[in-house]
Amino acid sequence: MGGKKKVKKTKVRVALEMPKSRRMAIEEAMASHQPEDHPEWDRGAEWGDVRFYRKRIKPGTLRTVKLPLLEVELGDSWPIPVTVLHGVRPGPTVTVLGAIHGDELTGPSACTHLLSNAFTDIAKELDPKKLAGTIRIVPVVNLPGYRAKSRYFPDGRDLNRQFPGDLKGPTTRRVAAQIVRNLIEDSDAIIDLHSAAKGRTNMPQIRADLAHVGTNLLAKSFGIEIILDSKPPKGSLRKLANSLDIPSITYEGGGANLLDHESVKVAIYGVLNSLRILKMIPGKPNRPKFRVLASGSSWIRAGEGGLLDMFVTAGTLMKNGEVVASISDPATPGLTVDIVAPEDGLVIGAATNPFTSAGMPVGHFLPISKHLKLLKEQIDENGRFITCGSQGEPSWREEIDVDEVALEGEWSEGGVDSEWTSSKINDDGDTDGIGDNEEEN
Repeated sequence: MGGKKKVKKTKVRVALEMPKSRRMAIEEAMASHQPEDHPEWDRGAEWGDVRFYRKRIKPGTLRTVKLPLLEVELGDSWPIPVTVLHGVRPGPTVTVLGAIHGDELTGPSACTHLLSNAFTDIAKELDPKKLAGTIRIVPVVNLPGYRAKSRYFPDGRDLNRQFPGDLKGPTTRRVAAQIVRNLIEDSDAIIDLHSAAKGRTNMPQIRADLAHVGTNLLAKSFGIEIILDSKPPKGSLRKLANSLDIPSITYEGGGANLLDHESVKVAIYGVLNSLRILKMIPGKPNRPKFRVLASGSSWIRAGEGGLLDMFVTAGTLMKNGEVVASISDPATPGLTVDIVAPEDGLVIGAATNPFTSAGMPVGHFLPISKHLKLLKEQIDENGRFITCGSQGEPSWREEIDVDEVALEGEWSEGGVDSEWTSSKINDDGDTDGIGDNEEEN
């Protein structure tokens, strides 16, 4: 009998492209991993009230508690609202954080949506009476920065460079220590929601140390395609959490002082997806068609100075030679210079500041020429990649059906965003020009 021959799908597994040392570290960690036994999470385990900052929350209830960032009797203690959803059954404690940087609004928006009636009412996804374990949601961590529309605390420091903190140290370190004591140390997993810093925007992506097993699993549970395998920066919350063996991931999407609705949607989708995989809320987890595990990237730079006119934004798929942006100078009318993509790839971060100088980064770029076909299946009419979860609930699939593509390379100067530079205040209170301004980070 005639008929079509059934062709077996070939899985895309190219982890050998990852640098050998990094690949071996991840493989050894995953191979030695033994699923942890948590008898305290079993349905029959003893389960009762939970305490948070001197307040008691009963099983099956939701309560918002004000946590002061500073323990003071005079002046503003900066009390931040922490909403605790305490489930009716035993389970892990997951902490979701927004606005560690006060001008990054993706986290506050996503957290606020998650706490709305649409998610917490009876029979909804986050109904405490259906929940296993405890979820703590903090829409705004950096309250003074949020009020001032600033990334930093009033003493000029970046909170995400001050962990583990010091209760007797400078202001921001005191705040870091308070956060560690009340929100980090007793967490079983941490999801930290960020946006890009001023002057740029990021497409939805996860930052995670994939050599930390729990973090590796948490990163993949979020359910999106772009995962950047990066060791956490010194003083970051992610670094501290991993040192305490607490799985911790950073989500990046959108830019500072603006709301990117797709990035907010993906953040909401990702948090819910992680909670499903942790079996805290009902429902099957959704997974993307593929994941890109990147251990390095390249940068598109301005060759001249002047006014930058970006033709693409973060998330755009580019082919070798396509124009990314043009530069003109009002002092030299009629002359423009084009900036082109160096090869096939994905723009994961793009400049939004029109003022540029020769050598400044214009785009953060993942070269993906070998696997362009995978990404082409999820491109909209404007050439932008459609991230899983940005257009509503995707179709459900098994983990075995997810292709994984690992991209080789190293991060410039050791950090994912080290090329984006700005001045910062160092530990002595002096201003310097060190490029330490990573978005997460």
